[in-house]
Amino acid sequence: MPASALSDRAARAALSAHFTPDQVAADLAQHSPAEVWEQRVRRDNTGRLSHLQPEAELSNAQLSCRFLIPTDPQWPAALADLGPACPLGLWVRGHDHLPQLTTSTIAVTGNRAPSPETLARAREFAGAISEAGHTVAASLAYGVDAAAQEAALLNGPTLAVLPRGLDQAHPHNHAPLLRSITSDGGAAVSLYRPGTVASGATLKASAHLLVALARAVILIEALDHSQALRTAEAAIALKRPLLAVPSDGSLHSGGNAHLLDEGLALPCPTPSHALLLL
Repeated sequence: MPASALSDRAARAALSAHFTPDQVAADLAQHSPAEVWEQRVRRDNTGRLSHLQPEAELSNAQLSCRFLIPTDPQWPAALADLGPACPLGLWVRGHDHLPQLTTSTIAVTGNRAPSPETLARAREFAGAISEAGHTVAASLAYGVDAAAQEAALLNGPTLAVLPRGLDQAHPHNHAPLLRSITSDGGAAVSLYRPGTVASGATLKASAHLLVALARAVILIEALDHSQALRTAEAAIALKRPLLAVPSDGSLHSGGNAHLLDEGLALPCPTPSHALLLL
């Protein structure tokens, strides 16, 4: 398909499926998305890209979710903070709610296998934050993230950031939670088109997306070298305020202790402290 016949939306969707934003950022600064796609097709010695049909593939994918691009009115302006890593587009379920949800978004995250006490703490923080009018954002991951979203849903809509295509939940048995989020005024977003499965790379990129969409990040509990700690590190890199619940001395909260000892996070022992800091 000639570049002139390819829409910006379809071209961006095709580029985002095969390249990271930083790989095409320089070209997009000088050429249209359709022209950049055609350039990449010509340079592809494998011939793999030439067999793709971006418009048809986009139309099929949008049967389950919407592909937003930066010129759409619902596009979150905060994503510009990612610089060259700013997404080429964003797959969204509940896109009409996205502008309101991202006005005052607070990410809540933590360990995937927390203690019952930690789960209770996550629910307490998320409930207070959502009751105060903020949007709680998290992944659908087991543990702290899912508990935070479940608690926030009792007060209003929430935002889920998934490390896979929005055709399924991750993990799969959190599909009812995903349906509750998107059917009750909330939204789910992903960097990945339907059919994409989760991987280490998608988890890392999704952590950065979650942080970019948020005004601040609250770390309930994190192991060293955990996904939750990577989210906290993304907050530091993007200069988002990072609030951490003080460590209880257990190994499960070693990540919090490290961040607080290094002065990289603000201590946040209770939801009331969080609301004051926010």
